[in-house]
Amino acid sequence: MEATSLHLDWVSCSVPWSCRPGADKVKDGPAWGRWGFSVLRAPGSPWLLLAPLLSPTVPQVTSPPCCLCPEGVHRFQWIRNLVPEFGVSSSHVSVLSSPTEFFELMKGQIKAARRRVVMASLYLGTGPLEQELVDCLESTLEKSLQAKFPSDLKVSILLDFTRGSRGRKNSRTMLLPLLQRFPEQVRVSLFHTPNLRGLLRLLIPERFNETIGLQHIKVYLFDNSVILSGANLSDSYFTNRQDRYVFLQDCPEIADFFTELVDAVGDVSLQLQGDDTVQVVEGMVHPYRGDRAAYCKAANKRVMDVINSARTRQQMLHAQTFHSDSVLTHEDAAAAGDRRPAPDTWIYPLIQMKPFEIQIDEIVTETLLTEAERGAKVYLTTGYFNLTQAYMDLVLGTRAEYQILLASPEVNGFFGAKGVAGAIPAAYVHIEQQFFSEVCSLGQQARVQLQEYWRRGWTFHAKGLWLYLTGSSLPCLTLIGSPNFGYRSVHRDLEAQIAIVTESRALQQQLHQEQEQLYLRSGVVSSATFEQPSRQVKLWVKMVTPLIKNFF
Repeated sequence: MEATSLHLDWVSCSVPWSCRPGADKVKDGPAWGRWGFSVLRAPGSPWLLLAPLLSPTVPQVTSPPCCLCPEGVHRFQWIRNLVPEFGVSSSHVSVLSSPTEFFELMKGQIKAARRRVVMASLYLGTGPLEQELVDCLESTLEKSLQAKFPSDLKVSILLDFTRGSRGRKNSRTMLLPLLQRFPEQVRVSLFHTPNLRGLLRLLIPERFNETIGLQHIKVYLFDNSVILSGANLSDSYFTNRQDRYVFLQDCPEIADFFTELVDAVGDVSLQLQGDDTVQVVEGMVHPYRGDRAAYCKAANKRVMDVINSARTRQQMLHAQTFHSDSVLTHEDAAAAGDRRPAPDTWIYPLIQMKPFEIQIDEIVTETLLTEAERGAKVYLTTGYFNLTQAYMDLVLGTRAEYQILLASPEVNGFFGAKGVAGAIPAAYVHIEQQFFSEVCSLGQQARVQLQEYWRRGWTFHAKGLWLYLTGSSLPCLTLIGSPNFGYRSVHRDLEAQIAIVTESRALQQQLHQEQEQLYLRSGVVSSATFEQPSRQVKLWVKMVTPLIKNFF
């Protein structure tokens, strides 16, 4: 397991898939054949020796290495057993670094869109910058109507129902003018979690009802180009809230996939009408009035059909491109100018929708953490440090080096909030201190390091992972998207991110620079960190945190 290349080098033992805990996590998915594991060396904690046995199997590559394919075989190709694999040229992938760059790119892409604009987010804010985005959409739609030829431009927006309905002026009221003026071209879908129903829905007040479950996917798509991010459509995310963003330019198959995914979630959501009422798609079970099991089953099928059909399409495309008797050689194809550059980068969409029993992202993340070998480095960042027990066990019990970046209390998004929400940063400090104490008690300080991000006047919302193989100074894989690696992301919300695997040194340099720029604004956590006045946690917060940590 000391290989520094991207080639497959798994250590496995044969254990039936059905014997693994959580083997039913992905319904209707492909079977996995082998069980990968790592040897633990966690002094003083014998129970951690079981951590790898509770982690996912390493799915086998479904076919032998293909010598005909220009992309060859890389060590993460097992992910394609679960989701579609999209091979692209790294020249189509750009890493953005700032909220302003993100905002300006989105406006430019909206203005240039001719066929489709698809936006999935938690919510749309109500300030002048958000209005600027809406105005861009209106202007583009207006131009499409004035075109010489009938335009097929469609705008589809997916938001969360509870968050998007908060307050008198909200996401819904911001988008109503578009719906009213362009009813045939604009669709606004509001996802409502099936877990918020009955008396619970009647009794839990606004804001607090958002803790039950949300639409948390952040995908921004314009014709054949896609931005994947953790950023919402709100002014702070356009100015001084640090997040991560990747721009996939002219990637039609990836754009088609995310269009279909947002359409699928939209179909099981409530549809906003021009009079600010909502309706269910004809033939669909109501998310909170209908039978919960029937709704979740229908939603599972709708989303998994998208994943599996895209997976089949990509496999067929791969076979036609590289295994057809009539296929041209690369030299002939390049000379003819009818083939894109050979892929050196692979994109895997990872979906997590526990309410619908879809847990692909969780399985892939746990497998990556399990299989990171001795000497590998994992840089993991989250705006809200509240790792699931499974993720914590793997970080503490496996062999790779970890540097975990999290928000200092002052740059936590809840810092200074009114009421109970104002205590949330202190609750995160308490969780952080407990984890740090566990690291110290296991003697893992040299292998697992916590760092706190701080930047005056900014908040921190970046999430994701960079993996550096043993002996490499550049990452070959990153995870980027909406999940925070916490209980909410795994169990309550709808999430999506992508795994980017690349052999391109130029793209690896981009990812490395992104990681460095984030970590440069951080300080290393030590015992002295928790002695600072700003880290003193009140007793009532310590007592309440275990009860509420699964809700924020």
